[in-house]
Amino acid sequence: MKAIIPVAGAGIRLRPHTFTQPKALIPVAGKPILGFIIDQLSEVGVTDFVFVIGYLGEKIKSYVEHKHPEINASFVHQLSIEGLGHAIWMARTEIEENEEIIIVLGDTIVDTDFAKMIQTEHSCLGVKKVSDPRQFGVAEIGDNHLITKVIEKPEIPKSNMALVGVYRIKESAALFDALYSNIANSKKTNEEFQLTDGIQSLIEDGINFESIAVENWYDLGQKEVVLETNATLLKKFGDMSAGNGSFEQTIIIPPVSIGENTKISNSIIGPNVTIGENSNVSYAIIKDSILGDYVNINEVALNESIIGSDASVKGFSHSLNIGDNTEIDLSGE
Repeated sequence: MKAIIPVAGAGIRLRPHTFTQPKALIPVAGKPILGFIIDQLSEVGVTDFVFVIGYLGEKIKSYVEHKHPEINASFVHQLSIEGLGHAIWMARTEIEENEEIIIVLGDTIVDTDFAKMIQTEHSCLGVKKVSDPRQFGVAEIGDNHLITKVIEKPEIPKSNMALVGVYRIKESAALFDALYSNIANSKKTNEEFQLTDGIQSLIEDGINFESIAVENWYDLGQKEVVLETNATLLKKFGDMSAGNGSFEQTIIIPPVSIGENTKISNSIIGPNVTIGENSNVSYAIIKDSILGDYVNINEVALNESIIGSDASVKGFSHSLNIGDNTEIDLSGE
């Protein structure tokens, strides 16, 4: 079985961070989103990964090669962003004839039993009940948890079970054929080639798909969701402060994640704070926030903020959303 991880999108809703950083590499609870996905699949025995990259793809490649040398990774470039179905079809060259695949979207963290998913009798799709299914791919489910129909962002949904971005496909050759047919015939939904349209073709051909309900689903496309996910995962995994950091006259309120070689002085940190590696924080009060690597913070009060790597902030503020390589002076000097 191979995993296909599409990470080619530009992450427009998370700008300014995604001007310089792929969305999949934004840290939550001390680890990039992509790191959570790789670790989850590795734990159930998946060793071969295909990453569909595009925007800032070299940063994805560098991260995988340096932080996850234990996996067998290949990279496919999606030069034009034409939808998830197109992205998966691009990965076909890395898949053996009818080899089983598991697809996990690169901006999604799912709390589910992946071991169960890869052992089901039929192909399966992860689903979760949502209040407004019009914003998602939707699965209609019949007897024995079998899916009868999937549709992308329906105007009038007949189901409130959203597809969460996890797909295990046993019949990969049939899926690639269906996707190719849609691409060759310019069959688009919402102006893109959709994976749901390809899967629906398989369902109409009599291939069974089981629905697997997930416990939690974090679709990390907006600042508020990223911060909420950071807090949730920190609480789940507990305090993750680095042992070799320097914390002078500082109060740490768990849960937090503080990276290697980070120095903090005269500050109050937490709860629900992630700080990356090699950062310096002084005279600050920080809660419910995420700070990247090599960040310098001085005389700042931060709440519900995301600060990109290599950023410098001085002065006082309450909520910031700034990208990498940024310097802000709020001291008034």
